[in-house]
Amino acid sequence: MTERYVIAIDQGTTSTRCIVFDRRGQLVSLAQQEHKQYYPKPGWVEHDAAEIWRNVERLGPEALRRAGATIDQVAAIGIANQRETTVLWDRATGNPIGHAVVWQDTRTDTMVGRLEGEPGAEGVRHRSALPLATYFSGPRLRWMLDRHPGLRERAERGEVLFGTMETWLIWNLTGGLHVTDVTNASRTMLLDVHTLDWSPESLEFFGIPRAMLPEVRPSIGVFGTATAAFPGVRIGAALGDQQAALFGQTCFAPGEAKCTYGTGSFLLLNTGAELVRSTHGLLSTVAYQIKGEPAAYALEGSIAITGSLVQWFRDQLELIASAPEIETLARTVTDNGGCYIVPAFSGLYAPYWRSEARGVIVGLTSYITKGHLARAVLEASAWQTREVVDAMNADSGLALKTLRVDGGMTADNLLMQFIADVLDVPVVRPLAAETVSLGAAYGAGLAVGYWPDLEGLRRNWHRAAQWLPTMEPARRETEYGNWQRAVSRTFDWIQA
Repeated sequence: MTERYVIAIDQGTTSTRCIVFDRRGQLVSLAQQEHKQYYPKPGWVEHDAAEIWRNVERLGPEALRRAGATIDQVAAIGIANQRETTVLWDRATGNPIGHAVVWQDTRTDTMVGRLEGEPGAEGVRHRSALPLATYFSGPRLRWMLDRHPGLRERAERGEVLFGTMETWLIWNLTGGLHVTDVTNASRTMLLDVHTLDWSPESLEFFGIPRAMLPEVRPSIGVFGTATAAFPGVRIGAALGDQQAALFGQTCFAPGEAKCTYGTGSFLLLNTGAELVRSTHGLLSTVAYQIKGEPAAYALEGSIAITGSLVQWFRDQLELIASAPEIETLARTVTDNGGCYIVPAFSGLYAPYWRSEARGVIVGLTSYITKGHLARAVLEASAWQTREVVDAMNADSGLALKTLRVDGGMTADNLLMQFIADVLDVPVVRPLAAETVSLGAAYGAGLAVGYWPDLEGLRRNWHRAAQWLPTMEPARRETEYGNWQRAVSRTFDWIQA
């Protein structure tokens, strides 16, 4: 019998990957390509959506070639994508209109501040279960419509289309299918998270024409059949990258949580069929929806800067030559020397949501070496995780027992140990490191019967590493107090 596979398209912030998985959920082959980052102004971040699509066209066949497989051996395609990044394109030509505005971009800061005071803002927050913030797609879309003369009128006629990255890729893969899934739609501020459809009131509040929006579908279920890159293969799933990681970590039960450590870090806790509204600065979001079933929801703590702080340490300060070197450098000292780095480069996300905050380094003395700075860089990721876990425990009424982790930073043993220490719970990394891609593959395979059910997916999960807490409680709380004082120094840096 010929082996069959599932392919995941993992469209991330810095690169796009196509990964071939087998029935055991094991990675068979991978093809990856970075794309250019555009920074036209301070706080602005853009991508070329056409470049990203061209990369997918090249990477798909390359991943199959490396697997020694043919297109007829592919059972389904699943897509995981950077969320909130906003793409506009011309319906007739399929060409992007300007660059995509990336989730990290803060250009809508002034506009969001103005909208917060307008009638209807509270209704938007209630329907979307999100705070008004620069993070989400809706304000970006409003900004783009306002800044391009004639664009709104064309959008009202349905000549200009909006989508996040999965919508853009499905459009190109299928030759014109304009759809999104509930996880990505729930990050726009335009979706009613109870009806799981676009909210007419929220569209009116932001001034968004309904004609430019995609159809909202369940995350897991056949979207359509590809005519490009993977001709004849069904697209079985689309999930925002962090929801895909939750699915890939098989966190299917309420109370199960994972944290993905990448450019930023994102901790999601499955809350089941209940939407838990946060009172501690977290996001309530759709975790996933299997076609024909109710949606599952999650609490999410979004941390803007973790892995990208290591990149900054490497590229801007030039204190290391490669990202893995930061662990070696940090191990040259036994502690941070009293130095703390709070990386509020584009404001603070969960649990603060302070867009005016900016990064600080505090506790500098002549004693501090680059080893102390390296340790402070790593510790910043751990303390930010602690803040989110504390908020999650308070919102959910549950005490986190174990944290499942994934992403590139989990290769740093010093960081993982420090996270276990500051959380005072075991930290566990699975054998399958590519959990974002795996979640997309799992969803696609589930949709077409490649995998029979969720329990079958659970059996694929295996532990690769575990870190147990060793820090003394008194030191933990002292250090946490120092961190919180450092965070307070970032507030109100940008004056309105």
